[in-house]
Amino acid sequence: MPLSPEAPRAAGEVLPYPFEQPPGLAQCPMYAHLRETDPVAEVRMPSGDHAYLVTRYEDVRTVLSDARFSRAATLEPGAPRLAAAPQNFKSLLNMDPPEHTRVRKLVSREFTARRVNALRPRIQEHTDALLDAMAAAGPPVDLVPTFAFQVPVTVICELLGVPFADREDFAAWSRVFLATTSVTKEEMLGAQLALRDYLASLVAAKRERPGDDLLSALVSIHDEDDDRLREEELIFLGISLLVAGHETTVNQIANSVVALLTHPEQLERLRKDPDLVAGAVEELLRLHPPGNEALLRITLEDVELGGVTIPKGSAVLPSLSSANRDRRQFDDPDVIDFDRPVNAHFAFSHGTHYCLGSGLARAELQIAVASLIRRFPTLRLAVPEEELRRPEGMLVHGIASLPVAW
Repeated sequence: MPLSPEAPRAAGEVLPYPFEQPPGLAQCPMYAHLRETDPVAEVRMPSGDHAYLVTRYEDVRTVLSDARFSRAATLEPGAPRLAAAPQNFKSLLNMDPPEHTRVRKLVSREFTARRVNALRPRIQEHTDALLDAMAAAGPPVDLVPTFAFQVPVTVICELLGVPFADREDFAAWSRVFLATTSVTKEEMLGAQLALRDYLASLVAAKRERPGDDLLSALVSIHDEDDDRLREEELIFLGISLLVAGHETTVNQIANSVVALLTHPEQLERLRKDPDLVAGAVEELLRLHPPGNEALLRITLEDVELGGVTIPKGSAVLPSLSSANRDRRQFDDPDVIDFDRPVNAHFAFSHGTHYCLGSGLARAELQIAVASLIRRFPTLRLAVPEEELRRPEGMLVHGIASLPVAW
């Protein structure tokens, strides 16, 4: 039964999580309710473990930046977890400093602004080719598989040096990899193993025949650098870049298009002034980020947060989407404002685990959104907004199917 935010709650009541999502892009009203009444609320995750859901901006920033909230501790035996199956490997996403600092420094040497800027013309070429194919096919089309999926997948394949022909395979494994309740524990573990084997084979191929791509550069760091990446780190870093490098952007392209098509005044403003696209992308990231919550943390000691004492060893879920709508941080937080003067949103997280690929994602989003509305000035939803559905049981937060016409 859906939770009603207006219903009275007993003191200390544990809420089932995740909350039921409304149709379209609407945020579940429970988040707004918790921000005002219970900003550090205890919830029961799909695994059955309990966690503290953090919903206010300042508290979320604390969780994301304070070393007492650990990602590495999520790998400890018996640690609380979100999904039924644990992620049985160490990657950049679940390291703490100083180990995280060492690995991220090595990767950052290759994942540079120069490399992203050099990719912009190629991103535009790929985008234009996809729009040509859409125009030739004619409306209606489902924008998710034909455009939102293809843009970032093409780019991440080129950046990492992953064969484009393998996109359907690794995309399927990625969706299972990011699931919470939509698949079985066995399927989750199987997807982890499949991705590990796939990346191990790619690493071996790059070692034999290196190319001008990021994965080849990472192999070189592993083989030659004094600080070097360990083989396991190299493989699972590749998994992290491959999965995060397309799944989040696929969902954010779809979210952004729906938001614009359901706010015609803002869409028209962007059509008339394409230079607004950077601000528009930031505002749509704030309002409709591709993930509701950041990655789970574990407290390393008792922590006082939002008037609640969180015991040592507890799971903490910082809600990015809720923090991004906190009226204490943002004026008129539910309103789209391309000219918002300060927009320190958490769509790319914050602190140690701020998204390494945020520059690439911004470039893809700006090019995809601007090119789409320029090419199809009469673009519109081909179904009522209330028929749009989000994928269920997933860490990412997008639109399952997006029929459009023009």
